[in-house]
Amino acid sequence: MTEGKKMTGDKSSAGTQDVVQCSDVNCPIHGNLRIHGRRLAGVVASAKMRRTASLVIERTVKIAKYDRYERRRSSINAHNPECISAREGELVEIVECRPLSKTKHFVIVRRVQ
Repeated sequence: MTEGKKMTGDKSSAGTQDVVQCSDVNCPIHGNLRIHGRRLAGVVASAKMRRTASLVIERTVKIAKYDRYERRRSSINAHNPECISAREGELVEIVECRPLSKTKHFVIVRRVQ
């Protein structure tokens, strides 16, 4: 009777997510890509490129003269592994890694929402 509970419970659904096979070598979870450095959160603006997502990161910068803050945006390209496959509009966390291409120096680690 306890075996049936294990198979149909919430643990089995959580286990299937961990079993997802990712054949991406540049995946920080299933591959051998080491991550280090800056850790940022941003919204995926475009995920149309193959294994690449363009993110918009907003930050606030203080203007000392007026003692006020202004919002600034940066656009960063990040590697989008198969196991995560973030879509447009999702809030994700990215971490710095070695250069993967001319413009990609970050990799998506997880979805925040």
